[in-house]
Order: sequence, then C-alpha cells, then structure tokens
Amino acid sequence: MTADTKTPLEHVNDTVLQLKEMRHYSKNNVELLTTQWLLFDGELSKLKKAQAIEDLMSRQAEFHDALETAITDLEEVAVSLQPPPEEAAG
Repeated sequence: MTADTKTPLEHVNDTVLQLKEMRHYSKNNVELLTTQWLLFDGELSKLKKAQAIEDLMSRQAEFHDALETAITDLEEVAVSLQPPPEEAAG
C-alpha cells in the first residue's frame, strides 16, 4: 500500500512504530553514554569536561521522555481511529 492510499490509522501506526524504534536507540544511547560517563568521570572532571557530558546525558534523557509521551499520545489516537466492532447479525 502506498503512502497515498494509507488510512489515518495506518499512518498513526507507522509513526508509532518509527517512534518506538527511535526510543529503542535512544535508550541504548543513554545506557552507553552513562557507561562511558561512569568509566571516565574522574578523568573528565580533571580535564574540566564533565559538565559537557552531563548536559548531553540530561538532553538525551529529556528526548527519551518526550518520545515516551509522543508514543503514548499516538497510541491513544490509534485506539480512537479503530473502526467500531461490527455487531453480530441476529
């Protein structure tokens, strides 16, 4: 199905999947940066470069939190776009 023929629900679901992938990489980046920070905190402090890494860690964490919020919001939109269940003929 091309982008022109996708329903709004399909667009929302595609976006949620993309955001979840970004969240995965964001989480990995935070973990890697934290590991590096813990390994080199003493040396970075001596070089007066610790604050730059702290700022990056904070920004990455803020980005991760914003992704979580966006995912939750779009998942709610996806639920609202679901077609109503068909009633059983009786």
